[in-house]
Parts: sequence; structure tokens; C-alpha cells
Amino acid sequence: WIRSNKREREIEMSHIERVKEVRAIVEPHYNCGQSILVPFCKELGMTEEQAYALGAHLGKGMRHGGTCGALSGTLLVLGAMGFSEEEAAAFIQQFQKRCGDTACGVLISGFSDPDSQDRKDFCNDLVLETAAALDQLTAQK
Repeated sequence: WIRSNKREREIEMSHIERVKEVRAIVEPHYNCGQSILVPFCKELGMTEEQAYALGAHLGKGMRHGGTCGALSGTLLVLGAMGFSEEEAAAFIQQFQKRCGDTACGVLISGFSDPDSQDRKDFCNDLVLETAAALDQLTAQK
């Protein structure tokens, strides 16, 4: 984690800016779920370190190509913020409509090399779009 002037930066930085920042960090790696949870850690009532640990196994579709980690992280935020089951279901439906599926394995199936820059760019864009939709929804609460 970047520690210099962390407190000041957290106050000034938007969720989306923080998502961009954590996606750019190489070590430690922030998976797609952590890239949602860490910027929204205050809404979860936890520290960045706790949010990072909570999302440890959300990446790569919960490590088996299942539900996209960005979507899983979003659902954790929505639950912590008291959003209803109906609101969460609507978010899932919107995600599926926008992305074509909710499963990581399906979403990245078009990439022959899972470590390619194209796949990484795809996931970065997906995480940013998901964070922006979450940010817009949470701003209404």
C-alpha cells in the first residue's frame, strides 16, 4: 500500500481515482475484487488492509472462473451499505447486460493468453466501469 500522505489523499481522492491507482500498483497486486473493496473500504467500515484481505480470493472469478471479482466486491459493498436484495439483483442484471455475462471465465474466454496486456486492459476497463456504476448508485443513498 502506498503510505505517503495517505490520510490526505484518501480525503481528496474519489472512488474512481482510487480504483485507477490500485489497478496501477504492481506489487502488491490488487485483483478485481480488491480493486473495488479497497476504494470503498470506508463504506465497509474497515481499513484498506482489511478490505484487501477480504477480497483476497475474489480474483479470477473466485479463483475458478466463477462470478467476476469486481461484481462480487460490489455486492459486498452493497450489502454493507444496506442495499436491498432487489437493488443488488438490479445491479447484477445491469452488469450482465453491459458485459454479456457475470462469470469471469466467460468474460475473458476470448483471450488466448490470460496474462496478455489485452486481457489486463479488458479487466481494468471492466473494473472501472463497475466501480463507476457502484459509485453512482451509492451516491444516491
